[in-house]
Amino acid sequence: MSTAPQSVVPILATPLGFAAIPDAEQLNPALRDLFARRAAADRRPAPNPLRYSSTDDLTEWPEPPARLLAQGIAAAVYSLLSGVCDLSEAQLRSFKLEMRSWFTIVRTNGSVPATNYPLSAWCVVYCVTAAPPVEDRPDSGVVRLYESRLGSTFQDATNSVLRIPYSQMHYWWRPVAGSLLLFPASLTHEVALLRAAGELVLVTARCRFIAPGQKGWSRW
Repeated sequence: MSTAPQSVVPILATPLGFAAIPDAEQLNPALRDLFARRAAADRRPAPNPLRYSSTDDLTEWPEPPARLLAQGIAAAVYSLLSGVCDLSEAQLRSFKLEMRSWFTIVRTNGSVPATNYPLSAWCVVYCVTAAPPVEDRPDSGVVRLYESRLGSTFQDATNSVLRIPYSQMHYWWRPVAGSLLLFPASLTHEVALLRAAGELVLVTARCRFIAPGQKGWSRW
């Protein structure tokens, strides 16, 4: 007896992009120095001593390390999206990329609360300084991405062990210096409690594009 061919394809899948910033070994120390100077000069109230976040205009800063980082993030975003968009390279490059970005310093026992970003299409997280792993807390300082679409799904012995991209579980990413993560800005995410000694330094950018002929949007 012959059987018909069988196939399974992903639908409603969430794109998750990984990239590395070129020459990160030289760039990251310069970024750390720049961020330390900017944080020291910031006169805004500091509501949380375990976490510091800059203003969200990092990609507009004139310092060379900030400019190089902005260029590296933009190049990575265009490259990653070219692999998931039904657009030619020329079409994608004709779109104007808008970014708002900031750096965050997470100190021991600090975290970044769960959030997502309206009026944005994509979110980028770049690691400048990674924290050492903690043997008994493998989730220390990871970026958690929350699955929120399937809250009403009945879970049994089969769909609780589905593999990626069909998994219904939350996902986490351990920041590594020089590495970059891209995902839809609507996806709720957080930085888990940092149990390690030292600091975790991340740059977050929220992105959106304006196609030729579009007027764009107001400041976000």
